[in-house]
Amino acid sequence: MVVDGFRLEEKLHKGGMATLWRVVRTDGADSTQAPLMMKIPILGDNNDPTAIVGFEVEQMVMPKLSGAHVPHYVASGDFTGLPYIVMEQIAGNSLRSRFDQAPLACEEVASIGARVAAALHDLHRQQVIHHDIKPSNIMFRASGEAVLIDYGLARHDKLPDLLAEEFRVPMGTAPYMSPEQVQHIRNDPRSDLFALGAVLYHLCTGKRALGNPGSLRGLRRRLFRDAVPPRALNPQVPPWLQEVIMRCLEVDPAKRYDTAAQLAFDLNNPQQVTLTARAAKIRRDGMATVAKRWLRSIGTEALPQQSAGGQLSQSPIVVAAIDLAQGSEALSELLRMAARRIVQTAPGARLACVTVQKTNRIAIDVTVDKQGQNVHVKMLVGLKHWARHLQLPADKITFHVLEAPDPAAAIVDYARSNDVDHIVIGSRGSSSLRRYLGSVSSQVVAQADCTVTVVKAPAPSAQAAKTGAVGAVQLPTEYNL
Repeated sequence: MVVDGFRLEEKLHKGGMATLWRVVRTDGADSTQAPLMMKIPILGDNNDPTAIVGFEVEQMVMPKLSGAHVPHYVASGDFTGLPYIVMEQIAGNSLRSRFDQAPLACEEVASIGARVAAALHDLHRQQVIHHDIKPSNIMFRASGEAVLIDYGLARHDKLPDLLAEEFRVPMGTAPYMSPEQVQHIRNDPRSDLFALGAVLYHLCTGKRALGNPGSLRGLRRRLFRDAVPPRALNPQVPPWLQEVIMRCLEVDPAKRYDTAAQLAFDLNNPQQVTLTARAAKIRRDGMATVAKRWLRSIGTEALPQQSAGGQLSQSPIVVAAIDLAQGSEALSELLRMAARRIVQTAPGARLACVTVQKTNRIAIDVTVDKQGQNVHVKMLVGLKHWARHLQLPADKITFHVLEAPDPAAAIVDYARSNDVDHIVIGSRGSSSLRRYLGSVSSQVVAQADCTVTVVKAPAPSAQAAKTGAVGAVQLPTEYNL
């Protein structure tokens, strides 16, 4: 099979979220380059919407990356056709293969940690936080440099954070997730240092630092409970290495290393590591310390939205709420005109195109249509089709399919959670049923905390009704709440 000039040669791996293929160019361009790999997301009845959004994140982030510590990006395909990413294929196995031999010699653990920390420092300098540092996402080139792969959970300071905007659950891999990720905070690069500390802990003890919790309650324990010191499990761990690992695993990010470069320096220069009480610990913190952390953790769920928003552009965020089922081209065009006018008034504005996939409150939801197409992906394609005439730069427009039983509540919740400044929404003609039940647009107007512009379809005249012509354009109504 040939996809956009790339021939699929061999299936390398099939995971829960994507399939990896070895590919070659069919046009013969640059035949001397490194082997190539194509990543294709798995879309089907049981597909998790976060996987779809995560793939979009990876498509946005990877072209922005460069250097020896990331796979070289080659090309990508959109959901309107076949979604894929073609990138350099890194030879060899991931760090996961070494965990079967854990605990490893401390010198090897330090060498691995220093190389991964150097890769993280390079990534952070490119304004990217990985958010999923774990053994299977760490590889090494033949020349020794660590390569970080899989950017589905990443956050770029200059790009929209789709995962934070659309989902309210912790994002990461449980054994390596930092406390602030549990609190939905995604703008602190020291989260990656926590994850690296958890990797080093496992390599030198053979045990996971904080277990592998399968529930939010279990994850929240790391907001107040520290790890068993490595030397209590493996006395061969030198005090300096325990100092480094326990500093990475501090609950408070302010107590960790400030940068990955500082961490790499300590791992490369153990004789210069300043030993503190961490190096001599043989048991976890006492209940008094744990209780103080627990009290500080109460009520912190509201903090992440403000913190994450602080890293985004200060320009206004405009939401275009689109009902893909309305079937009115006239209303769609008016909605586009209103969105374009609002965005043009603020050069730094960003447009979020939002639609709602309505779910059942009780019955089982159908995630594929009669043709076997993923409904979430189909709606995503519909949003992009609606916005194509706006011709906005890729970093100024995003697309979001929300899943909820109540469309109005989902739009309002999205706006509140993401500090939206303006909502533009369409409204079909009035009817007695809609007046009785309340339309989605009227509910948004009543409940939203920001400016709402309601765009109404033009009412056809009696003559227009006979001929099928469209009446005069009706200007939108703006509600400042």
